Amino acid sequence: MSARTPGSAPVRGASRAELIADTALALLAERGMRGLTHRAVDEAAGLPTGSTSNHARTRLALLEAAVRRQAEREAAVLAPDELPDPAGGRASLVDGLALTLHRFLTGEAHRALLVSRYELALEATRRPELRAYYDATGARFRELLSDLLSAAGSTDPERHTLSLVAWCDGMLFSCVAGSYSTEPPTREELRAGFAELLGGTLDG
Repeated sequence: MSARTPGSAPVRGASRAELIADTALALLAERGMRGLTHRAVDEAAGLPTGSTSNHARTRLALLEAAVRRQAEREAAVLAPDELPDPAGGRASLVDGLALTLHRFLTGEAHRALLVSRYELALEATRRPELRAYYDATGARFRELLSDLLSAAGSTDPERHTLSLVAWCDGMLFSCVAGSYSTEPPTREELRAGFAELLGGTLDG
């Protein structure tokens, strides 16, 4: 295993901190939580022994670095100029969400990011310190969706955001780790699903 395998390749010019976090995510995706150790990160990243410990002295610190990098990598899946335009209303929201999910479901690197996210989410259920950190990174995405839903006409953005996030999470899990892992939907199918979901949510 190498930190430069698909799904874990650092951004060109990445700092050592980013390399360590990227490698931690790659190990989580490939080996699971038990395979993530300071020594394993050093070996996989090709770093001198002790480099990861110098950067993140405890296991919790290493996990926090992974969560932070996870959020950065997921945010980068959709380019800033491709984010839904609030002025575009529901159509823009549907297109933007379909594009984002399709990228996660069809790119090997993006699918690996989803697996590492699931590993971190499960670990957060056992570590209250990580839970707070994990939830804080996800709050930014929920706030963005709430704003977009408000612009699209939602009368209860908080409740509708929960429904939308749950639908997205269910689709991603089913098509990456669940029974539909070999049958990811097309972008057109995702667009149709979002249009139906938002139609029932916003017009109901």
